[in-house]
Parts: sequence; structure tokens; C-alpha cells
Amino acid sequence: MTNSEVVRHRAEASFKKKELQVRQSAEAAADYEAAGRAVEKNTARLKALRLAKEERDRQAAAAKKSGPPH
Repeated sequence: MTNSEVVRHRAEASFKKKELQVRQSAEAAADYEAAGRAVEKNTARLKALRLAKEERDRQAAAAKKSGPPH
């Protein structure tokens, strides 16, 4: 191999390595964002469940207070 062929080969290898790093970085960022959206969705679901339970508890307490006297 001539010197220019060696240099070209190294440059191509370096380029492919950087290309792979960019692709992996993009995939990692997409995975990170998807995980964040999943956490937000689950948090919203749990909040809705908690609020519904709190409302049921409030209604039960109000019904118990305003129930017939013993």
C-alpha cells in the first residue's frame, strides 16, 4: 500500500466510526425521550387514580357525616 492509500484507509475507518457514533447517539436520545414519555404517561395515570380515590373518600366522608343520626 502506498502512503496515500494508508491515509485514505485510516480516514475512511475514522469516518465510519464517527458515523456509527452519531447513529448510536441518535438511537440513545430517542430511547431516552421514549422512556421520559413513558414515565410522564404513567405519572399522569397514577395521579388520575389518586385524585379519583381522594374524591371517593371525600364523598364517603360527607355521606357518613350527613347520614341518619344513631
